[in-house]
Amino acid sequence: MPPAGTRGGPPPEPLQPGTRLETALASAQEMLRRAGVDQPRLVALASLAAALGVEKATVLAHPERLLTAEEAARFAAALTRLRAREPLAYVLGEREFYGRPFFVTPAVLVPRPETELLVELALDYLRGRMLADDWLADVGTGSGAIAVTLAVERPDLRLLALDLSWAALVVARANARRHGVEDRTALVCADLLGGVRGPLAVVLANLPYIPSALIDGLQPEVAAYEPRLALDGGPDGLALIRRLLGQLPSRLAAGGLAVVEFGAEQADAVRALAAAAVPGADLAIVRDLAGLPRALRIVMA
Repeated sequence: MPPAGTRGGPPPEPLQPGTRLETALASAQEMLRRAGVDQPRLVALASLAAALGVEKATVLAHPERLLTAEEAARFAAALTRLRAREPLAYVLGEREFYGRPFFVTPAVLVPRPETELLVELALDYLRGRMLADDWLADVGTGSGAIAVTLAVERPDLRLLALDLSWAALVVARANARRHGVEDRTALVCADLLGGVRGPLAVVLANLPYIPSALIDGLQPEVAAYEPRLALDGGPDGLALIRRLLGQLPSRLAAGGLAVVEFGAEQADAVRALAAAAVPGADLAIVRDLAGLPRALRIVMA
């Protein structure tokens, strides 16, 4: 008798041992779609591949393969969390940023593709410069994705990775170790640039910028699971950005670069704050790949 789930035999219940991968994927996609998960097929495919311990392409290349009992159990457990709208990155335990995998836990914000813009702007500024004796600061480092990426891309750099959360710094340290830059990435528990004297060559910051009153209205993956400390920017969303800009004149070297991420609708307000905090600096609003205003680039006079 052919095994269950193959042609000629009764199909198993979805996601049970013996289910074909194509059946499991289709069933999971529908479950996630009904739960309101964005991009349900991609999420289902990523979680199925993780349950099998293979690449996504392998799943697609072998639709006839059958789930083992252990694989089915892992996949079902992941789907339970995903249907509750837990972020895929927390379920998988990692997220890609700038082409590299980074550990993530509920202690840190899930790195977003648009934040890669900060890395690009820093690398562009650093091109042709050697900064072996200077420090760069990643303020609100979270998972350490920005700091670690820059340390990998530029072996001549020394990075300060600052965060108010000890739990976040544990994740950042794990990522620095994972990518072999722990010796050049100093992790500091600090409130913005508090305790840092400078002068710093570069300051990068992806700080909380969501107005407090709007957080509960965000999609569940964000509002219910990501750390409030990494989201809440105060009444107008700019409380931390305002404070950081006020610290720059005493921390950032002459000719130094600062890049601050913000929400697309905050561009005018952030530029006005910077003009008041760092008069005479060269200011520019930079758009992300979606064409949205995403970062303020500051070069000190």
